[in-house]
Amino acid sequence: MTKILVYNTMTQTKEEFVPRERGKVSIYVCGVTPYSDTHLGHARPSVVWDVIKRFFKMMGYETFQVQNFTDVDDKIIARSLEEEVPALEISKRYIAEYLASMDALGVERADVYPKVSEHMSEIIELVEALVQKEHAYSAGGDVFFHVASFPEYGKLSKQKPEELRQGTRFDVDPSKRDPADFALWKEAKPGEPSWGSPWGEGRPGWHIECSAMSLKYLGEAFDFHGGGNDLIFPHHENEIAQSEAVTGQELARYWVHNGMINLKDTKMSKSIGNVISVRELIKRYPTGLLRFYLLSTHYRSSLEFYDGKLEELRKGWTRLNDAFLKLEDDLPRSVQGELSPFDVETLKTLAALEEDLVAALADDFNTAMAFGFLFDLVREINVYKHQQGNHRQILQKAFEILKRFAGEVLGVLQTEKGGQDGLVDSLLDLLVGLREELRKQKNFTLSDQIRDQLDDLGVTIEDTPQGPRWKV
Repeated sequence: MTKILVYNTMTQTKEEFVPRERGKVSIYVCGVTPYSDTHLGHARPSVVWDVIKRFFKMMGYETFQVQNFTDVDDKIIARSLEEEVPALEISKRYIAEYLASMDALGVERADVYPKVSEHMSEIIELVEALVQKEHAYSAGGDVFFHVASFPEYGKLSKQKPEELRQGTRFDVDPSKRDPADFALWKEAKPGEPSWGSPWGEGRPGWHIECSAMSLKYLGEAFDFHGGGNDLIFPHHENEIAQSEAVTGQELARYWVHNGMINLKDTKMSKSIGNVISVRELIKRYPTGLLRFYLLSTHYRSSLEFYDGKLEELRKGWTRLNDAFLKLEDDLPRSVQGELSPFDVETLKTLAALEEDLVAALADDFNTAMAFGFLFDLVREINVYKHQQGNHRQILQKAFEILKRFAGEVLGVLQTEKGGQDGLVDSLLDLLVGLREELRKQKNFTLSDQIRDQLDDLGVTIEDTPQGPRWKV
């Protein structure tokens, strides 16, 4: 089996993937806080993990993914008070909007989408266990994790507790034993949603939810923990401390973090209002192009967005789609029989490119490199056809590689035609067929007039050895 390498934030090196359970991949990805529209910063990790899952499935693994919704949070409460709508109604609205946006982007749904509001008993039980083990303490109606009780604290982010204390620039809660301690349970405030607990009415802190939900659905240890690199500290660091203090086991074997999307060299963030709504982008651009953009850079690198960025990428994305559609058209007209030396050589090149594609994705899910090899394949098959190559085995091989990698794994092929699009295609096929018939009748004046008028409308006709084709 192909060796799959994964960059592990914990060790800061690429490591060979070795599943905890043979043939299976367990994944926990930190999801969104649903208080506003889904933006590109939400879409990137969702599409990245979608491709990772698709690749593992292609390689013969079963995957199981858990992705939470933080539906109890200060931002949701603030929106609730502003709109005078119950907090859980706010989160329900934006959860539905997020899922609809991801469905449109072709993201396969996680196996479980647990919500904080539906897991209070598991969260309280975990907090109680931490108190019993003396890793946590109550202070009035609050409960804090005592960082000093977990000697390995900081192993993910490489930040030491003493450095955190020295860097504190805000007033420290006097009920804490240590400035680095963090909240597991918060005492209820007037007007906020709350739940009963051994410490009185309140709600969970941010970090404990993921520990409780991963424990419920994936057990004490699993393969992958994912999220944006802005979650490394404090969220994921605190998750490790909470979970491992209770279980005594390594929480996740591989920590995988994606880079941020930057808008004019600034991280995209709801808090500063520079977000790009996925719903609005879907209205303006093909979803396959949006996926192509999100995967055009290695997932660990930051990704730039600016006006015109998608148009810059459209040419390359269109080239992949056009190549796939042309191969689909060419196959019925291709020939069979004995392979020529040119056919054999081309087939070897295609097989090598297929191996390169697997190797790129097996090297820390390098989608940018994979696209490079896909464009090499398109170039190779165009040269083959330009030199009158038309053997079915060659064209079928190229078609299958594009379908498998550009379509099934990366999800950037967009070839389905809906009602009105299908009608337009049929009309264009009719006009191109009429032009071809006029050419056969040597009525070049009228055939050229059809070509020129279509060109004015942005439709180009290409005369190829396999017959005329149109493209927009």
